[in-house]
Amino acid sequence: MTPNVPSAGRWSNLDRPPLNATSLQRALVTPDSLWTSLEVVQSTGSTNTDLAARAGELPEGAVLVAEEQTAGKGRLDRSWVAPARSGLFFSVLLKPGPQVPEERWGWLTLLAGVATATGLSRAAGVDTALKWPNDLLVTVDGEERKTGGILAERTAEGLVLGIGLNVSLTEDELPVPAAGSLLLAKAAVTDRDPLLRAVLRSLEQWYGGWRAAGGDPAASGLQETYAAGCATLGRHVRAELPGGREVTGTAEAVDAEGRLVVRTADETREAVGAGDVVHLRSVR
Repeated sequence: MTPNVPSAGRWSNLDRPPLNATSLQRALVTPDSLWTSLEVVQSTGSTNTDLAARAGELPEGAVLVAEEQTAGKGRLDRSWVAPARSGLFFSVLLKPGPQVPEERWGWLTLLAGVATATGLSRAAGVDTALKWPNDLLVTVDGEERKTGGILAERTAEGLVLGIGLNVSLTEDELPVPAAGSLLLAKAAVTDRDPLLRAVLRSLEQWYGGWRAAGGDPAASGLQETYAAGCATLGRHVRAELPGGREVTGTAEAVDAEGRLVVRTADETREAVGAGDVVHLRSVR
């Protein structure tokens, strides 16, 4: 009798085992939880696109996770592609209204950064810094590198929040030299199951507190916590704004609307609400 041995293939990498959907559902989708469903798919173009298309039929708290994304989306129409099962690629559906005014929904991207950094610190034992507005940085050989990103997309019903995180990428697999991963940052844990649980639980906690405060970033503690973990503050930066304009100066604060306040050489303070920010050098 021939033993039942799994055939080799793209899903047989023992160093990158698949997520255990049943275990994740049992741990996270409970009666008193924010999370109302959790689905794991082997491959898709973009979890954000898929979840946004179903936002009208799903309740708040739906979670969609992909083992692989072939057309993952980042900010400014950039792509986010990584080897199968090398990271966490997932989206969640949130519907904060009417409890939170829409003008405060912009804080959800920053909230997700705080929640992800907090969850990873607890579960992986790795320090994660935030680069305004939505990048997650780790330190690899003394150098800051991007290991994750967050993308929020509005829908008619609410907002889809996508999180991409490089977990086990090796140096040879990095898409660009400035990228990093939890593995390269020498994280204590690179098992994606406990990492996903930790991030989703942290996100639930932060979202609950923020929504209970009516989305007030100060009252919920979000503004202060974000500032404390933001590697951009105190740095000399160049903000590349929509339309080709640039602002260069010292990043001084994150204001009540989540904008980055930059003090220029002529002592003008400009609040940047959108665009790319480049860390030039530390001025501390």
